[in-house]
Amino acid sequence: MWTRPNTFESLVHIILEQQVSLASALAALNKLRERLPKITPDKLLELTDEELKACYFSRQKMSYVRSLAEAIQSRQFNPKAMEKLPDEEVRKKLVALKGIGNWTVDVYLMFVLRRADIFPIGDLAAVNALKQVKKLPKDTSVEKLLSLSAAWQPHRTVATMILWHYYLSLRVKDKSVEVEKVKKAVTL
Repeated sequence: MWTRPNTFESLVHIILEQQVSLASALAALNKLRERLPKITPDKLLELTDEELKACYFSRQKMSYVRSLAEAIQSRQFNPKAMEKLPDEEVRKKLVALKGIGNWTVDVYLMFVLRRADIFPIGDLAAVNALKQVKKLPKDTSVEKLLSLSAAWQPHRTVATMILWHYYLSLRVKDKSVEVEKVKKAVTL
């Protein structure tokens, strides 16, 4: 089970992971850590566009993390207060912030708040792993996927973690096969 602390940095990390590879997001976060050993709303807001761009932030993600930093500074959003709220209240408060949608909320609920019953229907890795495990067609409806995941209640987060591990194990196997193909091609 992967977890993260309930910090501004963790939310920045999740925003960076939106629609990119985990490796790309981590590279951007590590660049930001080089520039800011402690990532706080105040310190992030002191950075220029050029400094954030040097940390591999897109214009959109600059806008999202700045908006989050401002919301925390102004006390419009308080990460610690989320710990006591039900999932749907957390979702409502987070999606009200610029650049934060359901996938970001799902990941925050699972990794940071450690909620046990979340299935991130917007996560391609989890959804594709589920389709593979259940031998479902690629065009399986969201409703069908949600219906399947309902059987795992109240432990859908655990099931999702297993699906992610399965997905990652397939990628490792695929890379091993590719390496072997390259080795064979090189020796021919």
